[in-house]
Amino acid sequence: MQKPVPTPAPGASWLTGDALVYLVLALLVWATWRISQLGLFKAGDNLGYWIGVAGSVMMLLLFSYPLRKYFRFAHHWGNIRWWFWLHMVLGVLGPLLILLHSSFHVASLNAGVALYSMLIVVVSGVIGRFLYQSVNRGLHGKKADFKAMQVKAGMDKEDARSRLAFAPAVEQLLKDFEAREMALKEGIPAALRNVFWLPVLQFLVYRQCVAELNQVLPKIADANHWSRDDLARRSQRARKMVKRYLNSVLLVNHYSALSSLFSLWHVAHIPFVYILIVTALVHVYAVHAY
Repeated sequence: MQKPVPTPAPGASWLTGDALVYLVLALLVWATWRISQLGLFKAGDNLGYWIGVAGSVMMLLLFSYPLRKYFRFAHHWGNIRWWFWLHMVLGVLGPLLILLHSSFHVASLNAGVALYSMLIVVVSGVIGRFLYQSVNRGLHGKKADFKAMQVKAGMDKEDARSRLAFAPAVEQLLKDFEAREMALKEGIPAALRNVFWLPVLQFLVYRQCVAELNQVLPKIADANHWSRDDLARRSQRARKMVKRYLNSVLLVNHYSALSSLFSLWHVAHIPFVYILIVTALVHVYAVHAY
């Protein structure tokens, strides 16, 4: 009989897709650099000039997406999803053409400020895309998974029967960890803590739970005359449940932290955009005036 094909994890296709996107971006940057080293043109000659113009026009057209998104008179201009994808494509091709125009070299202070402002905007845009995808595809699902995990373990508020009732110290460690970490925390320090420090705390609590299980389960095994295999199987099951419960708390907090960072990203991204506009206009004026 043919074996069933294993179903991929819910986030697997997303992670694979994201990795493919970033790989393509890296290859495009590398290909642009290779073309710029062929010596086919310079920034000041006719071809280099028009490559810069094309890149600048694409960067200018990027503002059509926020125009469509935030201004009422533009709300009927087609599906917002297509405008977003146009924004993404222009946000890749425009900077690549400008990098090609500059041959990855800075010829003047103004050109350098314009170039690095553009790179900051592009990198912050890539970061924003990652945060947006993570928040919208992950947070709701992880909260639902955590609620299901609470019910399965019998540790939700509506169910007094816990599958870890035989180890009250372990049960209390999990409840304390959940209560402490699921409390609402806002701001950059809390978000960074949840992303980088919370996994360490999770590991420490897991080790405490395992140590407590190693003390409690052998006593229960002696009292109930379990075999060695029974003890090993029940110990593994209890450790797996503890790990899954702690992972659920960790993932919900992780996606909540990404949500906070995404909100703060909006505040940080906008000033870079304005700097880019000003420096790009000054650069264009300087090129034509001198």
